[in-house]
Amino acid sequence: MKIAIASDHAGLRLKVELVELLLSRGHELDDLGTYNNDSVDYPDFATQVALAVREGRADRGVLICGTGIGMSIVANKYRGIRAAVCTSEFEAKMARAHNDANVLCLGQRVIGPGLAGTILQAFLDTPFEGGRHERRVQKIRDAEEGK
Repeated sequence: MKIAIASDHAGLRLKVELVELLLSRGHELDDLGTYNNDSVDYPDFATQVALAVREGRADRGVLICGTGIGMSIVANKYRGIRAAVCTSEFEAKMARAHNDANVLCLGQRVIGPGLAGTILQAFLDTPFEGGRHERRVQKIRDAEEGK
């Protein structure tokens, strides 16, 4: 699976650990930054990942900041993006199975690397269930169109 991943300075350490994990599991990555601890603006990185997913350059996206909240707010501004902040494996599974989330947002200040890896794996492994959930995801698409 091709994954676009990015963080701001507050999520860099966790991003580096997740990049190693993803590569060890055979995923293709597009690491869109940041690459050092200098203070940066999270919207710039959320935008890059959202566009990569929306334009089909990545199958899924991963965004990491201090809490995951800022990244999710920005990513969800982009049509076709369903970004979910997840702090548990259950939330990641439900975000995929019921909401067809395509971007996972994590908070380095909220969860540690072990839990983050478990959440990420659940997000990548869980398929969208479709069925009654497809109708609901369509309503999200309709909302993006102002319907």
